[in-house]
Amino acid sequence: MGNGLRRRDLLKGAGAAAVATPACAAPEDALSRGAKTWRQPAADIPVVEETDVVVCGAGPAGVAAAIAAARAGARTRLLEVHGCLGGVWTAGLLCWILDVQNKGGLLRRILDELGGRGAGRLHGEGGGKAFGYDVEIMKLLLEELCGKAGVKVQLHTRVAAAAKDPTGRLALVVTESKSGREAWAGKVFVDATGDGDLAAQAGCEFDVGREGSGQVQPLSLIALLAGVQADDIALFVRSLAEPRGERDPKGRLLAEFKRAGVEPSYHQPTLFPLPGGLFCLMANHEYGVPAHDAAKISEATVRARAEVHRLVDALRALGGIWKDLRVVATAEQIGVREGRRIRGLYTVSTDDLVRGARHPDAVCRVTFPVDVHSTDPKATKGIEGGKVRAKPYDVPFRALVSKDVENLLMAGRCISGDFLAHSSYRVTGNSVPMGEAAGAAAALAAAKGVHPADVGWEAIRAAMQ
Repeated sequence: MGNGLRRRDLLKGAGAAAVATPACAAPEDALSRGAKTWRQPAADIPVVEETDVVVCGAGPAGVAAAIAAARAGARTRLLEVHGCLGGVWTAGLLCWILDVQNKGGLLRRILDELGGRGAGRLHGEGGGKAFGYDVEIMKLLLEELCGKAGVKVQLHTRVAAAAKDPTGRLALVVTESKSGREAWAGKVFVDATGDGDLAAQAGCEFDVGREGSGQVQPLSLIALLAGVQADDIALFVRSLAEPRGERDPKGRLLAEFKRAGVEPSYHQPTLFPLPGGLFCLMANHEYGVPAHDAAKISEATVRARAEVHRLVDALRALGGIWKDLRVVATAEQIGVREGRRIRGLYTVSTDDLVRGARHPDAVCRVTFPVDVHSTDPKATKGIEGGKVRAKPYDVPFRALVSKDVENLLMAGRCISGDFLAHSSYRVTGNSVPMGEAAGAAAALAAAKGVHPADVGWEAIRAAMQ
């Protein structure tokens, strides 16, 4: 829409202050001596684009949403804070996709493409299967898929605010980047930020942490390691140890750390094998860190990186099979297990897991168990035990539709669910089909000018084919 904010009438009733940017006011005019706040001078923000679907966050769910929307014929903009697509898959170095065995669609295409390039393969047996992959090839592949679908991508761009029109519909998102503040107008929006950042900016209700206490699962910083041989360390590596008759590689690795004189903050440390002789290490827990507190996340990241190096240095000092062990990379983004859970038209509940709920508008069937990483290190530093046992269950499309803003959908771990259910459906093998469904629904809703919930599940499913 060119330069200047052309939706002035829209913003008059939508809280224009929410989209203000700093002007070059003299300090004495804007900040009183000793003040604890600074009043931001109002300024027009350029609406740089008006499109059909705006997807915020380009992790597994966001990429899938953008591709599905574009394939369904929508003009689609994908906004991402990092310098690559993939989120926790890439910037987070996760390298290990869980709950993949019963999934088709875009996830199957991604896995097949990686496998065909020698950049990933399936590990494990039965319901314990997971897919390990090469992070750099994943980055490239996701960019190629978005390009082929016609998705417009902007990296290095963070959602900073949102504005609604007088009817309460989300009208635009405001971002911060090297280009300053910019506004992106759309007909339908998808929050795939993981932490529900867009929905929170839009005023949606949400839940955080365990019901009652608000305790959240810990963060983990992933590292890539090299300098060791798979055959030498197989008994310490998940999916390599089990075929050799060793059922507890995590326990062996913990004992090895202790033999080296260190104790990891996560008592079920895990090594995963990756293509090219690399290994993924998850041995860190940062407890009690809220996903929406930048200062605490920063402190946790610094602590975690120091711990990773301390652990690896200790193993290397043992010599023998570990003598050449090195850290190749640590994640740009510390891994966050849970942030905001945005309230939707349906809330996936613990009861759904227990009874193996089936829904006519099933986006995906989750087969991953309840997986709560300890919220209290004084009780345990591993996985919490519990009486809840999950049967395979469906995530319905309704859990992806915001109850508060009619043209906003969610995809990934910020969908509507309770604490225990979230600990099961949050893994990324489920995020991709969630994103596909949200993207297809967004495209159809934008084309028809209707609420996403009124599109009809059969039409959404057809658009995902």
